[in-house]
Formats: sequence, structure tokens, C-alpha cells
Amino acid sequence: MSSLSSLSPAFIYGTAWKKDNTTKLVKEALIAGFRAVDTAAQPRHYREELVGQALREAYKDGVVRREDIYLQTKYTSLAGQDRNNMPYNAADSLQKQIETSVASSLRKLRPLQDSEVGSYIDCVLMHSPLPTLTQTLEAWHVLEAFVPEKILSLGISNVDLETLEQIHKTSKVKPSVVQNRFYPATGHDVELRAFCAENDIIYESFWTLTGNLKLLGCNEIATIAESTGVPAPIALYSLVMNLGIVVLNGTSSLHHMREDREGVEVVKAWARSNPSEWEAVFKSFKGRIES
Repeated sequence: MSSLSSLSPAFIYGTAWKKDNTTKLVKEALIAGFRAVDTAAQPRHYREELVGQALREAYKDGVVRREDIYLQTKYTSLAGQDRNNMPYNAADSLQKQIETSVASSLRKLRPLQDSEVGSYIDCVLMHSPLPTLTQTLEAWHVLEAFVPEKILSLGISNVDLETLEQIHKTSKVKPSVVQNRFYPATGHDVELRAFCAENDIIYESFWTLTGNLKLLGCNEIATIAESTGVPAPIALYSLVMNLGIVVLNGTSSLHHMREDREGVEVVKAWARSNPSEWEAVFKSFKGRIES
């Protein structure tokens, strides 16, 4: 079993919108060194069955073992589904919808080709809170029943601080992961990230590049890029990771898969050799996004 907190570098390969290329791209990411994969039981944007196919082929080919991989998927509520293509019946109760969704994920992500024996998921996230807090908490409690036999941990995406606090307060299985957009519109989730840090919750970012294009031209990014020779996006990834954030990376380029992973290691090495310079740049960057 691979731990999300031990990933180095702290990238998760994001599989949204990969369509028919999903199997090919997930295998390429694994070959490039990614050891965490994010998907969802949401056919509208993900091909979860092709993620499972890629993983099984990688296991068979000896690229990785199941225990080397951190694998997370999501239960997506009705609001996020295409009613003509979804993993459960819209007329079913909330409990039945969640149970059917999780069963679908366990089947599609199974490690063995012809059997679901040994199938488990490292983390299942609620893709977003439900329309009411009561429904959100009900859904969370349904997911708790799968832990730890079939699901090892739970999380939530697209969540605000108030909802996260209520889930944490009322749950038996505490949230282990929050996955949110990391961008200026939410103030880069400063208060929410502080709550996560205080309660051993891993914060995962998406839109890390597309939501922060202005940051790519800032002085701190330029300093890291010039000092290490890495492109600006890798400098940004490195500074964000130093905040304790795990970054979703959904590149479809094998070149960028390798360059991104290798690049953040180059920055780490430079930071170890130049601790005072790194600390000054990081302090300035942190102040920029948290002001």
C-alpha cells in the first residue's frame, strides 16, 4: 500500500478528460514514475474502466505492483452526472446510489483481470458536497461503512471550510484528503489549508497552473527558474509542493510527465544546496499568495 503523504515528488496523475486515450496515458504516467492516480465514477469526464485496464496491464508487465500505487476515485452525486450515462440509478436512494457507485469503482479498478478478489481503493472522495449539509453528512456516513475493508480512507473535493469542519466534527472516519481548486478566487484556501494541517488532512490542488497564470511571471518563479534551469511551471509546482500540497498533474505529454517529475527533484536539490536563498524565495512566494 502506497502512502499519499510519502510521495516524492508529490504529484497525482489526473485522468479527467482523457477519453479513449486514458489507458495509454495512465500507462505512460506510470512508466514515467507517477505512483498516484486520480479518477472518478463519473463517465461524463472520466473513463474509470480504462484507468483500471491501464493499471492491470502495468501490474502484468511488471511496471508497478498494486501496493506501490496510491489510487483514489470519487463518488459523484446526481448534479455532476450525465443522466444518460452514470454508474447508478437516479431513482435509487442516496445510500443505494453510493453503494452502487463504490461497487462499480471496485469492479473497474480491480487488480485482477477476471476477479474482484483483492480489489480495494486507497481513498474515495465525495466529488462535491451535496445540496444540503444533512445530505452531505448522510453520504459521508454511508461511505464510512466501506472503511477499512474496501476503502482505506475518505476525502472530499470542492469543499468549503464550514462543510469540512462539520464533516470532521460528526464523522467516525475523519477526512484524510481535500481536493480543491488552488486559485485566487478562494484566496488559495489559506484558512482551509490551515485546518487541514491541524487535522492531518492532505490538501490536493487542481488548476494549479491554469488557475495561477499570473503567478508564472512573478519574481519568485523567475528566480527559481533562472537558478535551476527548470521551466516556470515546474518552479511553481515546486513552491506549491513546499506548502505541503499534493498537486494533480494531468498532462497528456510524455515529455512533460518526465520533465515535471525530474524538474521538481532538480529544484529540491538546489534548495538543499542553497537553503538561505530557497527560504527567502519561498517566504516571499508564501506571502504573495496568502496576503
